[in-house]
Amino acid sequence: MSDRNPTLPTQLDLERYVPGLITFLANKLSAGASNLYRKEFGVGIVEWRIIALLAVENNITANYICSVIGLDKALVSRTVKNLKNQQLVTLAKSKADSRHLLIALTARGTELHSHMIKVALSRETRLLEVLSQEEKETLINLLQRLNNQVAELK
Repeated sequence: MSDRNPTLPTQLDLERYVPGLITFLANKLSAGASNLYRKEFGVGIVEWRIIALLAVENNITANYICSVIGLDKALVSRTVKNLKNQQLVTLAKSKADSRHLLIALTARGTELHSHMIKVALSRETRLLEVLSQEEKETLINLLQRLNNQVAELK
């Protein structure tokens, strides 16, 4: 007996499938940003994401980075190690729990962030220039709601 519902389509409409549209957009944005950031700043998109998060919340754990950004723990661990080798972050044992390492930006990391954020915000401005201010606010609200809803998916 088949579990297929005969009323469901047998293929995705990739121009209307929301997870696909979000993924396609994210992949294109990430690839372009990664190439630009590597060329201009010597770090890729994953490094940038971690640096940007650390600029907002310094002295955080790798697990926290994984939960906020949605990255794989092994990837975060490798990236943090590379950032440490480049003297962009420091690692220190947590005073609250010595099993946890806290990651923080160094002065060099903070300086790199100050240069990179200008480029990142310029790219965002150019991406969103096709939307009105009201549409931008709606988009941000919808994306935040979808981001919160992801936890409900199995």
